[in-house]
Amino acid sequence: MRRLHHPVPYVPEGEFRRSILKVYHDTAANGAHFGKNKTLHKIRTRYFWPMMYTDITNHAKSCILCAQHNPRRQKPPGKLRPIKPPEGVWQLFAMDFHGPINPTSQHGNKYIISLTDILSKFVVTKAVRDNSAQTTVKFLKEDVIAKFGTPRCILTDDGTHFTSALTNELIKQIGATHLYSTPYNPETNGQVERYNSTMDAKNRRTVESTQNRLGKPITICHIQL
Repeated sequence: MRRLHHPVPYVPEGEFRRSILKVYHDTAANGAHFGKNKTLHKIRTRYFWPMMYTDITNHAKSCILCAQHNPRRQKPPGKLRPIKPPEGVWQLFAMDFHGPINPTSQHGNKYIISLTDILSKFVVTKAVRDNSAQTTVKFLKEDVIAKFGTPRCILTDDGTHFTSALTNELIKQIGATHLYSTPYNPETNGQVERYNSTMDAKNRRTVESTQNRLGKPITICHIQL
């Protein structure tokens, strides 16, 4: 017997389409953060729009909660783009190194490491000598966790200082999730990139007018983006 298909309403691109994705993936009652195939089945029996499968796949891949709690079945690091915006502060942070900066400070500092809260734009920065994994771990322990608490998710590029076993072991120990932006596409990690551009201009002016030259931790630009 031929199966009859009931017509479903067409959903134009916009806020209503995004709301449907949230309802049938994110909410406990309807979505419960199931995978893309189950989410697709739920939505396509009720609505239709072109490229529905692609939109649902991207939405599921960018879900922070799914990245935190679902076991990995593919080789890490997974590159996620775009990243779904967080729902509160201290949930998703972008971390990056800026440098090398010329001239090097009198204390040998030639890089700036930054951690930016994506939602509040709050930034923690420090002038450091190198961009190694050891420096990354020390910054997270001493300048972030000890002072402000444990971040929930950290977004970085796939530089070796971030993909190293040392860095990922610390992130695993504190119970955070490590997300990766795509290489050569810095807009995925855009908060830090914009901050670095601002820091570069400010640093040049500071170096020209002072003798300190990044000798102390940077605090003046923590919330200025």
